[in-house]
Amino acid sequence: MLKHKKQRDTLVVCLEGELDHHCAQTVRQELDQLIEDERVRNLVIDMQGLTFMDSSGIGVLIGRYRTISRRDGRMAVRNMSPHVERIFQLSGLQRIIEKVR
Repeated sequence: MLKHKKQRDTLVVCLEGELDHHCAQTVRQELDQLIEDERVRNLVIDMQGLTFMDSSGIGVLIGRYRTISRRDGRMAVRNMSPHVERIFQLSGLQRIIEKVR
């Protein structure tokens, strides 16, 4: 479901498939393990391979945003499909999570 790589203090995570109530807990746990490392201050979620996201996925993003924010870090998303971007916009996440290229 997710691939990752660290670049200094930034963790880039690529999500694939669906981020819904069926897999949100697993993704949440995997992300939390990856950002346990206090040296990770910035998190970029690449959504190119993500085909669907529901409110559970929004919860996953908000929780990781809070963790990264407590470290004075930044969180960003990139490569959203039109469907995922619509959910992102409707939820208001664009006000707190930056969209990058």
